[in-house]
Amino acid sequence: MLDSLKIILEIQELDVKMIRLIRLKRQRQKELTQIEKLTTELRHQMEEKEREILHMTQEINLLEDKIQELKAKIKRLENQQASVKKMDEFNALTQEMAHVGKEKTTVEQTISHLVDKRFQEEEVLEKIKQSLSTSESSGVDLQNEILANIGEINKEGHELKTQRDSLIKIADPQVLSIYERLLKNKKDRVIVPIENRTCSGCHISLTAQHENVVRKGENIVFCEHCSRIHYWQDLETIEDTSTQRRRRRRSAATS
Repeated sequence: MLDSLKIILEIQELDVKMIRLIRLKRQRQKELTQIEKLTTELRHQMEEKEREILHMTQEINLLEDKIQELKAKIKRLENQQASVKKMDEFNALTQEMAHVGKEKTTVEQTISHLVDKRFQEEEVLEKIKQSLSTSESSGVDLQNEILANIGEINKEGHELKTQRDSLIKIADPQVLSIYERLLKNKKDRVIVPIENRTCSGCHISLTAQHENVVRKGENIVFCEHCSRIHYWQDLETIEDTSTQRRRRRRSAATS
């Protein structure tokens, strides 16, 4: 393996960890946004339902005032009817009272319907309030957990960046530039070993000639399929890789 690739490989391991941290951070931030969105939506629903109930209450109050007006009108008509002497006037007042009575019945039915509907909406409002209360109480704990987790991610990311900056100082600038350009495009490992004459990045078979060139380790060799940089794993590299994998498995099992 080219000596210049060894430092870049160490940098790559740090970059892969940072990429995973960034993805995890974005996921946690997305969860935080979803919690805030749910709470905001429930609060909006509650306010909208309260406005609907208030509007129905105002409408009921107006109709109840209308009932009182109709009752007073019927009372006046009854008093007029008691004082008239002509039959045609008496009959006219009777018809007018019947008409006012029908109007009063219609208004009473409308009030009854609105009262029933208001009761139903009040039940819905209570459920929304309960959901909002649960969302706010559980959301606070979850938000604190996510924010704490993001803080840990930021701390770990800062430590990784510090290590990376130290390695960059001793890395080959030309190889580092090529590596960073590839990393920017793929957002994943771009320096990969050949395994069983196959690129471990794109998993496409390679020619024996390509494998031999990589094995010599004299120049940087790119995969003709995915443009990743290939290197040959010597025994020391394989042992180091195996140790790193065991550490990652133990770390994953512990977490």
